[in-house]
Amino acid sequence: MEQKAINTIRFLGVDAVNKANSGHPGIVLGAAPMAYTLFTEHLNINVKDTKWINRDRFILSAGHGSMLLYALNHLSGYKISIEDLKNFRQVGNTPGHPEYGHTDGVETTSGPLGQGISNAVGMAIAESHLASRFNREQLSLIDHYTYALCGDGDLQEGVAMESMSLAGHLGLGKLIVLFDSNDIQLDGEVKMAYSEEHKKKFESIGWQYLYVEDGNDLNAINKAINRAKKDLNKPSIIEIKTVIGYGTSASGTSQVHGSPIGEEEAEKLRKTFNWKYKPFEVSEDVYEHFRKKVLLRGQRAYRRWNKLAEEYQEQYPKEYGLFESFINDNIEINLNDYSEIANTPQDATRNISGKMINKLSEKYLNLIGGSADLTVSTKAKGADGHYSKENRLARNINFGVREHAMGAIVNGMVLHGGLKVFGGAFFVFSDYMKPAIRLSAIMQIPSIFVFSHDSIGVGEDGPTHQPVEQLIGLRSIPGLNVLRPADAIETLASWKIAMESKHVPTAIILTRQNVKNQKTTSHEGLAKGAYIVSPENNKAEAILLASGSEVDLAVQVKNELEKLGKDIRVVSMPSHYLFEKQTLKYKKEVLPKSVKTIAIEMGSSFSWYKYTQNVYGIDTFGVSAPLNEALEQYHFTKEKVVEYVLKKLA
Repeated sequence: MEQKAINTIRFLGVDAVNKANSGHPGIVLGAAPMAYTLFTEHLNINVKDTKWINRDRFILSAGHGSMLLYALNHLSGYKISIEDLKNFRQVGNTPGHPEYGHTDGVETTSGPLGQGISNAVGMAIAESHLASRFNREQLSLIDHYTYALCGDGDLQEGVAMESMSLAGHLGLGKLIVLFDSNDIQLDGEVKMAYSEEHKKKFESIGWQYLYVEDGNDLNAINKAINRAKKDLNKPSIIEIKTVIGYGTSASGTSQVHGSPIGEEEAEKLRKTFNWKYKPFEVSEDVYEHFRKKVLLRGQRAYRRWNKLAEEYQEQYPKEYGLFESFINDNIEINLNDYSEIANTPQDATRNISGKMINKLSEKYLNLIGGSADLTVSTKAKGADGHYSKENRLARNINFGVREHAMGAIVNGMVLHGGLKVFGGAFFVFSDYMKPAIRLSAIMQIPSIFVFSHDSIGVGEDGPTHQPVEQLIGLRSIPGLNVLRPADAIETLASWKIAMESKHVPTAIILTRQNVKNQKTTSHEGLAKGAYIVSPENNKAEAILLASGSEVDLAVQVKNELEKLGKDIRVVSMPSHYLFEKQTLKYKKEVLPKSVKTIAIEMGSSFSWYKYTQNVYGIDTFGVSAPLNEALEQYHFTKEKVVEYVLKKLA
């Protein structure tokens, strides 16, 4: 029966890839036994309640092998039909790489190699933190494993190594990685590009390393997973030797990695495995086998947990109420509770953000995060001490100099559920985090990314650390809310937006230098993306459109122009994303096309051309110089901007 079930997985994969004439059959054929063993012997899931907080997580980090996951989820009883499998890689339920929120039972959007493993690290951190907060003796509300299946390619990606290094350091013992070690990648044999000794490598970074010589040996695989589960002090990686494209005439070669094997080869494979079933035909006894081994076993675990949760609620009603508030994620921020933070004539928005995080952390115990070795500069620091293997309850995560991993780990923690999670870095290093930020937007999850040092205002650190093109880069990501607040009030409002978000990731872009607090900024205005912060007296001759620290510069320029008899409006646009969601009527009221508009921002001019052809920006790299000298070098002074506006009005 076991072999029949495994071959069903294999042929569903082969047939779907052949029908689509696109996909990766090699991993399905080679890794089916290990995935089958995990699902039928270990994975605790409830296919009828896919958001059960205490389910085990399974991440297919090698997301190109998506048909392996779809076949398993179909057989296990998730809402994936045979028709869905027949429509693999077409518009519908089974895309080329797994997509969170799109296909039932998919825990994360994986495919960009290394991201899935890194998400799994985040999930394991979340599990350990929530367990530390809520579990009581004999009553463990949070007690599950996080599993990932990866290939050789995953382990060559820098993001995976960053994340695995941190996981080893943190001793995440309930994280288990199954490594489909077949020595083949797209361009040929792995040894052409990689020759590291896995045992030495992973043991040296604090992992338990286990080895299974034969990827078809179900007993050995099962024993290795059991052994991995017993070591709660270290994450485990199980290297399982497999043959890519197992059973085909091209097995063991890169030919079967990313191309359909074709109908003729599929028929040969059927003979090899003595497989008498037609394409997409599944025997009823296989369905029944998965029903008993996955669905019913998972539902038994689910019922036990519900009984435990009822006992917990009776004994610890206050803690259970807090637990439910974490899971439900219904946050409403009253900014009046934080108004004292903004009671300052001027301050750097990074400082205001740091104070806001501290204050929010007092009330919202599910707020957790940290920076990539930059909390002193970004002020993005979690509360209650440093999260570690000795202190799982602490909420400051020292990500180390691992920006790429930090972004993906933050996503994984958010995907786990129950936590509001942020990661902080210098804005220029958002480049290192771009893949993870992009995936947060694709998945529509409310990850929070805090970036300080937002412009040439960085000063002496020079062009390597002065963002120029990063704003346009992030603003171009569909579904990402990029907020660049002008002052303290807008910074508090940005955090309100980020904390209350349920489906939109937020990037908050902050200054290193002090900025003056305006009298007319507001949450209501920021929530609309753009609004008038300094109106004209009678009829506007020009609109100065700005974001961040340049809003105060625009106000100064307006004041100078008024002395020359010019009537000027200043508009703060902290979020292009939110402004585009407003009504056409509102947009026309704020930025009437009949009035000359001049955009002012210390960064690439490109993202402003949607609103005006007159952009006062920076389209070269920065310079190493003290702040004021850098501003003068790039003509971001009141006098120079006045000159520019007068020329445009001439």
